[in-house]
Amino acid sequence: MPRSSSTPSRIDLHTHSTASDGTLTPAELVRAAADAGLDVVAITDHDTTAGWEPARQALPPGLTLIRGAEISCLWNGVQPAVSLHLLAYLFDPDAPALAAELARVRASREARGERIVELLRADGVEVSWTEIHTAAAGGSIGRPHIAAALIRAGLVATTSEAFGSRWLGSRYRVAKEDIDVFEAVALVRAAGGVPVFAHPRASRRGRIVPDELIVELAAVGLAGLEADHEDHSPAEREHVRALAARLGLLVTGSSDFHGTHKTVRLGAHTTSPQAYERIVAEATGVRPVASA
Repeated sequence: MPRSSSTPSRIDLHTHSTASDGTLTPAELVRAAADAGLDVVAITDHDTTAGWEPARQALPPGLTLIRGAEISCLWNGVQPAVSLHLLAYLFDPDAPALAAELARVRASREARGERIVELLRADGVEVSWTEIHTAAAGGSIGRPHIAAALIRAGLVATTSEAFGSRWLGSRYRVAKEDIDVFEAVALVRAAGGVPVFAHPRASRRGRIVPDELIVELAAVGLAGLEADHEDHSPAEREHVRALAARLGLLVTGSSDFHGTHKTVRLGAHTTSPQAYERIVAEATGVRPVASA
């Protein structure tokens, strides 16, 4: 969709494709972003850059692509450790240390998926790892792929039900080997990328980390906080904004679009041009890709 100004105004910096647990291919994702009236979209699949090139090749006129990833992290300051996600933008995908850690996490994802299926089958739940692996089509495998198998088997009606305590949220929950969050921030910065804490206050997802951790992360290179997100209440958004202002961090807003896995639409939440420009200015890994 053509744009009338060189300054982007509709910026969505958190989306997923079939390279991880989204339902649109990278090519379909960028076309959908253009149809939704976005000026800028970031592809941020879980622990992988596999969608970057097909998204770039399919980029519609007038749309700018930010290449990124959502990195699976752990804060080990309490036990059990708290799972959290780091959005990494415009990093060099060939930076050896970061690439090796992302490959390790993807392997852990696969091992976890197989173990969950083993547990389900041991309880008489007829799901097939081969079918799940095939349906993922080479994407970074996550629990939504198993949820989809449970839906296909008629055992649950929705992904949300599959993530409930009876299924993947508790009874069949298996941990994976994520990256220590301090190490992840350092790896992203060393690869020329810009790290932003994804949905840091989303208490409806489970345990959240204290503000003191974010203070420590800001001191070692964290660039920003995602405030406007579907899983943040209005009070949680304001808390994140106030903390970011206190620490001098940039603030983003994003849809966290997954396609049919979630009801939220592309562009449901957006990032300001000022925050976007700051991300681009700080990045030294790869540049945004702008189509003609």
